[in-house]
Amino acid sequence: MMNKILFLALTTLFFTACSSDNDDQPEYVPAAFEKGILVTNEGPFNNGSGTITYISEDYSTVAQTIYKSVNGTNLGNIVQSMGFQDSNAYIVVSNSQKIMVADRYTFQIVDSIKTGLNNPRYFVSIDGNKGYVSNWGDPNNSTDDYVAVLDLRTNTISSTIPVAYGPERMVSYNSKIYVAHQGAYGQNNLITVISGNSVEGTITVGDVPNSMVVSGNVLYVLCGGTPSYAGIETAGMLVKIDLSTGQVSQTFTFGITEHPNSLTMDGTNLFYNLDGKVYKLNSSSISLPGTDIITGNFYTLQAKDGKLFAADAKDYASKGSLLIYDISTNQQIQDFQTGIVPGGIYFNE
Repeated sequence: MMNKILFLALTTLFFTACSSDNDDQPEYVPAAFEKGILVTNEGPFNNGSGTITYISEDYSTVAQTIYKSVNGTNLGNIVQSMGFQDSNAYIVVSNSQKIMVADRYTFQIVDSIKTGLNNPRYFVSIDGNKGYVSNWGDPNNSTDDYVAVLDLRTNTISSTIPVAYGPERMVSYNSKIYVAHQGAYGQNNLITVISGNSVEGTITVGDVPNSMVVSGNVLYVLCGGTPSYAGIETAGMLVKIDLSTGQVSQTFTFGITEHPNSLTMDGTNLFYNLDGKVYKLNSSSISLPGTDIITGNFYTLQAKDGKLFAADAKDYASKGSLLIYDISTNQQIQDFQTGIVPGGIYFNE
């Protein structure tokens, strides 16, 4: 109880020190948000602001709207995602065409990037000097998409790399960036490989690659497939890419009407969401669909240290929740309220 009281006292002290009218910084901000879970909440589409929820590592403390509480200003519309580099959090606010840079432990604003972005989606970095940001451009235009190269020393866009339609999530491996092209307002079926400031090549996968994980020298790509409303319906796929060769090594195909999403991994097990259930796959012996272990139609999943973290966006208009499951028993152990449309789950270590 004393730890919680101390936390509340400290946060109240520096929250009230912040101006509600501008981005001026308080002189002292304690590291209130380290060692916990951060949830980015997209917020209402085209109006209002997205937010960030913090849940302490021991689950004893939950803090909502932490960016606004610290800085006195809203993040903007929509909080699409967040990435880390060293002590900084790079918060991608897509409809507002910006990235807000904050200290990841205090969430005090450090900088902002408001030029060179056009519908930014995700951030990833290779080292302390260089980051990459996927950009849709005009989501109805298939020819203006790009990945922006970010100089992390100055937090400015140093160059742009034209890529195929609809770049979304990215992962890094061996100083290369792998970009999944989900397809913006349409569909695509590519992974772009970026080395330095240029495209090294592309890898064809299934339609609508929506999530990826790296394990060893293998990239697992989960493809949702084209939905029926988009014209010709195509099946979802799980694709294995050998990163030592850059080639597809295995492809596993779902049923024609099955459209999986939210791939994540813990140890040797893969997890994903399909038709209101979470499935588990042993990566050493993949057989679709795997074992259904949890019931729930979740917006995103993250697995870590024997637990599955599942974001429930509910009706996409009211506050959502973060559910935590023990993977060894498949039982829910925690349920925390979040902001509107919890879309990203991150571990602040």
